[in-house]
Amino acid sequence: MAFKMTGWSPYTKADPRRTIGRGKNFNKANPTGTGTAAGGGMTQKGVDEYKRNNPGSNLQTAVTEKNPKGKRAKRRKAFCARSRSWKSERGLAARRRWNC
Repeated sequence: MAFKMTGWSPYTKADPRRTIGRGKNFNKANPTGTGTAAGGGMTQKGVDEYKRNNPGSNLQTAVTEKNPKGKRAKRRKAFCARSRSWKSERGLAARRRWNC
């Protein structure tokens, strides 16, 4: 009995972060721009796919409005605090997207 090798293994890492092509889940990081133009974060399509693959998760997209209120303001403040040391192109773009 022969079987076809598919390349899948239970020991491989999780789905890769894709920014281009099939299965795009992340926005491309742009060197300029703020808000969604900055890129560097997960797309709504990517968040929806992640939630499908991980039931019970509470993943959300970036808080991009200028003056969020309540829980969204706290989420932004917490993100900005923990991402302060991010210096890569993608990290800086994500911080611009969140208006940090």
